[in-house]
Amino acid sequence: MTNPTTDSLVQKRCVPCEGGVPKIDRDSAVGFLAATPGWTLDDEGKAIFRKVNCGNFVKAMKLLQSIADVAEAEQHHPDLHLTGYRHVRIDMTTHAIGGLSENDFIVAAKINQLLGDSSTTA
Repeated sequence: MTNPTTDSLVQKRCVPCEGGVPKIDRDSAVGFLAATPGWTLDDEGKAIFRKVNCGNFVKAMKLLQSIADVAEAEQHHPDLHLTGYRHVRIDMTTHAIGGLSENDFIVAAKINQLLGDSSTTA
């Protein structure tokens, strides 16, 4: 499998997953991470996450709503966490398969697109 690009991921749509889809292994996940800068593979290789310092509560809540809009459009939903009133953590995994699927990286790329260059990882 060739490594995807950011553009190729952003152009894709998530496909419904109720299981039966093979998990992306750690080596393939590393290739996908090259197309989704700012995201980190968890220690088990079953999820990716990104942290964003939004500066204040209102900006954090706006970001969470924007992420929710992307997730709803793709019908693939991250776990979202707000701590310290301004720190957002986004966790992507495909729960139905207990690991990563291409959908996780599609949504991650689209979240990166909405963050633009103004995001600050923390």
